[in-house]
Amino acid sequence: MGEVVATLKVMPDSPDVDREALKAAIEADIPSELHEITEEPIAFGLVALNVVFIVEDGEGGTEATEEFCAGLEGVASVEITDTRRLM
Repeated sequence: MGEVVATLKVMPDSPDVDREALKAAIEADIPSELHEITEEPIAFGLVALNVVFIVEDGEGGTEATEEFCAGLEGVASVEITDTRRLM
């Protein structure tokens, strides 16, 4: 099997969430290979984090990372926005 690069949009529950602390929590314990975290302004001061990571291609490959990020304090929702196979 190969590897998959996926992008996970992490939506904070309010504009007041400390994004730097959230980024640090993701970087410290993410259960996959982290590639990058970028910020995406949404509206009214709310900024989502786009977490790009690499996992093995297989059933349930992104689930552990989705569950991990959804369980962090200050996170309202998570959504896989892109997946691509690495050659």
